[in-house]
Amino acid sequence: MSRATTDPVRRCAWAVLDDPLIRPYHDQEWGVPVHEDRRHFEFLVLEGAQAGVSWSIVLRKRTGYRKAFAGFDPVRVAKFGPKQVERLVGDASIIRNRRKIESAVKNARAFLEIQREFGSFDGYCWKFVGGRPRQNRWRRGGQVPATTPESDAFSADLKRRGFGFVGSTIVYAHMQAVGMVNDHLVTCYRYPEVARLGRS
Repeated sequence: MSRATTDPVRRCAWAVLDDPLIRPYHDQEWGVPVHEDRRHFEFLVLEGAQAGVSWSIVLRKRTGYRKAFAGFDPVRVAKFGPKQVERLVGDASIIRNRRKIESAVKNARAFLEIQREFGSFDGYCWKFVGGRPRQNRWRRGGQVPATTPESDAFSADLKRRGFGFVGSTIVYAHMQAVGMVNDHLVTCYRYPEVARLGRS
């Protein structure tokens, strides 16, 4: 079981555990603005996979997901048929949930439709925050919301476009991951760094 460490660097409460994957993810990725479509698709797959399990488990299986889902290439994943789905259901390197796997394939097809309509998924999703990261100023983990009006709207639009496993809570987690919002606590050493990246 992971334990808190005595590292003097102040981090968000969820990142203080001595987890070999959680801390680097918090320190290097979480909240950094993403503008590459393949990275957006990666987080959509991983956030959908997280439903009902811990993010730590998802991170441990991230390499498996990268291999199983063709390097998170939505063009290739959109072509997966029943044979590929059956193979993935038996793949122990990922979370073997048929509904989540089938949803990831369906989402890849819907993702490509958004690219065709908007030019990129990135251009589509960032409009839900007006094109710039929301800079929140939470002092305690308990203040960070699970959903917001923006995630509600984003979630509803994704569902309308045929996406699955995109409830508002999952979508807000996606928004946090790809830097559409800066939800690092103001006491976290990453807060000003991520805020600066959001302004650049």
